[in-house]
Amino acid sequence: MRKFWYRRILIMILVLSVSVGGSYCLLQLQQSNLEREVAAEPSETMVIPGGMPVGIYLETDGVMVLGTEAVEDKDGEKHEPAAHLVKEGDYIVGVGDDEIRNKSELIAAVKSLEQPEIVLKVRRKNQKINIRMRAVECSVDDYKLGIWVRDNAQGLGTITYLTADSTFGALGHGIHDTDTGELLKISRGVLYSTSIQDVQKGTEGYPGGMEGIIVYNSYNMLGSITENTEQGIYGELDRVDTLFRNAEPVKVAGKDEIEEGNALIRCAVDGCVKEYHVQITEIDRKASEINKRLEIAVTDPELLDKTGGIVQGMSGSPILQNGKLVGAVTHVFVNNPTKGYGIILEDMLKKQ
Repeated sequence: MRKFWYRRILIMILVLSVSVGGSYCLLQLQQSNLEREVAAEPSETMVIPGGMPVGIYLETDGVMVLGTEAVEDKDGEKHEPAAHLVKEGDYIVGVGDDEIRNKSELIAAVKSLEQPEIVLKVRRKNQKINIRMRAVECSVDDYKLGIWVRDNAQGLGTITYLTADSTFGALGHGIHDTDTGELLKISRGVLYSTSIQDVQKGTEGYPGGMEGIIVYNSYNMLGSITENTEQGIYGELDRVDTLFRNAEPVKVAGKDEIEEGNALIRCAVDGCVKEYHVQITEIDRKASEINKRLEIAVTDPELLDKTGGIVQGMSGSPILQNGKLVGAVTHVFVNNPTKGYGIILEDMLKKQ
């Protein structure tokens, strides 16, 4: 079970609280059915709606800098060698001639230093720069850089849809670093099966959340994550039958088809996917934040009783209206968990 990441702000992004096999015949049948329906309606996009919780594991593209600190040298004096050189949100991708892909490689490169002068290769925004700095010798031939770093993120979220070619979209928003607030640049990721064990009910000022068990091993792997964007995470499912057994495709609503009024969301707060009643209360098709163009309110008494409304882990829950998939839940109003934001599915599909 992974600890939820909280931020005390008025409107809070729903945080990720994330053996290959399966039935080839079933996968082939589902794909064939979806492909036939798409072919029959060439002007309509069709997908299979999700609503299933999944475990998420991401590895950053390089080692992300969280901050710097002072370290003590062998004479007892303190130095902060990386201050004003590396910045929060930088990615260390090399030390001298060594490529750096994770924390282990960074630690090994620093341990192998024979002199304090080094060159860090850093990716800052979309530029690569070289930073010359002097490591602190803490004991004989033992150097430190005084840099806090991260190289992965884990959590729980919800699958939004599956396409005919087994690609998926989930969350409806990107995964940001909890310390820097930056969208994580990833090298790879894995989707895992999970089971919901408990739900902490949301109340005013407390968003609540779904608590699940995620076992990070090959047996529970469902597929790969290839993109982390502001519109969500994307990738390919290898075990379609595990999540989408007996699922039926639906049409994707165009932006102009979405209307204020009754709708449904699909989620699995009690272990199985169910549909619950909500209201689409506001539509802003040109809102600057792409994953806040729908405003929704939970009206279903059963869901309100179980969760208090929208809770962490429900990011990506599909929103359906008039039999079509219109979007996905993305945010909760912390001061009113019965309400939240959503992304329009057409916007989410643009990243595919």
